[in-house]
Amino acid sequence: MTVSASPAVTAPTLAGFEDAAAVLDGIIARTPLDESQHLSEVLGVPVHLKLENLQRTGSFKIRGATYRLSRLTAEERARGVVAASAGNHAQGVALAAQQLGIPATIFMPLGVPVPKLLATRGYGAEVILEGATVETPLRLAAEYAERTGAVLIHPFDHPDIVLGQGTLGLELFEELPDLATVVVGIGGGGLAAGVAAAVKLRAAAVGRTVRVVGVQAENSAAYPSSLQAGRPLVVQTRPTIADGIAVARPGDLTFALVQEYVDEVVTVTEDDIARALLVLLERAKQVVEPAGAAGVAAILAGKVAAIGPTVTVLSGGNIDPLLLQRVVAHGLAASGRYMTLRIPLPDRPGQLARVAELLAEAGANVIEVLHTRHGQGLQISEVILQLSVETRGADHQAVVIATLEAAGFESTIVAD
Repeated sequence: MTVSASPAVTAPTLAGFEDAAAVLDGIIARTPLDESQHLSEVLGVPVHLKLENLQRTGSFKIRGATYRLSRLTAEERARGVVAASAGNHAQGVALAAQQLGIPATIFMPLGVPVPKLLATRGYGAEVILEGATVETPLRLAAEYAERTGAVLIHPFDHPDIVLGQGTLGLELFEELPDLATVVVGIGGGGLAAGVAAAVKLRAAAVGRTVRVVGVQAENSAAYPSSLQAGRPLVVQTRPTIADGIAVARPGDLTFALVQEYVDEVVTVTEDDIARALLVLLERAKQVVEPAGAAGVAAILAGKVAAIGPTVTVLSGGNIDPLLLQRVVAHGLAASGRYMTLRIPLPDRPGQLARVAELLAEAGANVIEVLHTRHGQGLQISEVILQLSVETRGADHQAVVIATLEAAGFESTIVAD
C-alpha cells in the first residue's frame, strides 16, 4: 500500500519509550520469550521468539494504537478517530478506542479476510468496506478526517506510534539481558524503528551494543532502494503472502529512524516465508501470519549474521484459515516435502499399478492421483497420470524421480 508522509521527524528518547511502557502497563499483554532449539542450531547462537502473535488483537499493533490514542486531548477524543487498514492496524485502533471510550471508524477493503473484519467490528468500531485494495480505504479515511474532524490514526508514521511499538524493545532487554541481535520484519517501519531505537538507546545506557536486522518481503521491499538513495522512494510492489508488511513507501519518520538505528535490511522470498510458517507450526507450535514470520524466514534462508543471543519477533498471528491451508501446502512443496508429478503412460493395463509399486519402493507416500485420457498433446494411445506424493526432502525427491526414470517412466514436476 502507499501511504502519505506524516509528522516531521522527532528523535525518540529512552525516557519516551519508558513513558509509553508505563502507560501500556496492564493494558497490553507482556508476551512470552520462547527459545527455539531448532533455530538456535540453524544460526549457531541461542535464538528466542518474541511471541507477539499472542498479543491482544493478535499482533503488536495494539501497542502503538493504544499509546497514540491515549495521548489525544479531550477535544480530539470527542471528535473520534478514523483509520484505514486491511487487518492488524484496524483491530488495534478499534480495541484501543473501545477501551478509551472513543468513537472509531475504520475503512477496510472489500476483500478483507472475514476473521479480521469480524474482530474489528467486535471491538465496537464502525467498519466501512470500500475498494479492491487498501489504497481506496486510505484515501477515504483521509477524506473522512478532513470532512468530519476525526483524528486520522496513521498505521506507522507518527512519533507516538513508534514509541508504543518500541515498548516491545524494552521488554526484550528485560527478558534477555545479554541480548545481542534483534531480527524484525519491516513494512512501513513503525515496529522496526521503535524496537531498534529502544534497544539501541537502552544498550547505550549500559555501555553495550545490539545489532538490529530488518527483514522485508522481496515482492514488497521499499527500504533497500530507499536506504541506498538516502530518501524514501515509492517502489512497484508485487503480490505477497506477507500482506502485513506490503508497503510501497517508507514513512518519513520511520525511514529516518530505520536509517539511523537498523544495521541492515535483508529480503526474503515467498518460498522462504512459506517454509518459515511451516517450521513455526511444526517446531514451535506457533500459528503466525506470513508477515510475522519474516524474521524466521531470514534466519532459515541464511540472511542473518547474528552475534550472540538473538531474538526474532513473531509480530502477528492473524492468518485466515484458508490462507494457512494454502501456505502450508506451499511450504511443504518449498521444503521438498510434497511433490506433484505428471507422467505420460501408454494406455494399457498395469501401468498405474507399476508406477505405484515404484513409488512404494522409493519410499514416497501417494496423497492424490489423477488418471486421465484427456489433455492437450496426448496421443490416442496415451494417458496422463498426475500424482501428488509426500517426500522427505529434495534428496528424496531426486531418488523418486530417478527410480521412475530407471524403469522407463518420464516425469515432470508440476509447479505448485
